[in-house]
Amino acid sequence: MDSDGEGSAGRPPAGLGTSLSESNEAGGSKARRAAVNGVVMEILPSALYKVRLDEGSLVMAHIADRMDRNFVRILVGDKVRIELSPIDVGRGRIVQKL
Repeated sequence: MDSDGEGSAGRPPAGLGTSLSESNEAGGSKARRAAVNGVVMEILPSALYKVRLDEGSLVMAHIADRMDRNFVRILVGDKVRIELSPIDVGRGRIVQKL
């Protein structure tokens, strides 16, 4: 028995809280990112790239971590796939070299 005399030591009180995985699914889900194709126009400092999308707009993009770890080189004129940021569509992440 525990201090309240109920014998429920180690268990959370009924009705309080949810499991950690349930709370992350409810509020912590990532927003859907639009994947578009484009061509690298310019290489900038700090591993940034100016990319012209197939639709014609110009965005700033950085290279995705999984590509950076595998030492994928991005040069001017390369065709790439970009995931656009849901917050700022003028920025994105290069996820694949086509």
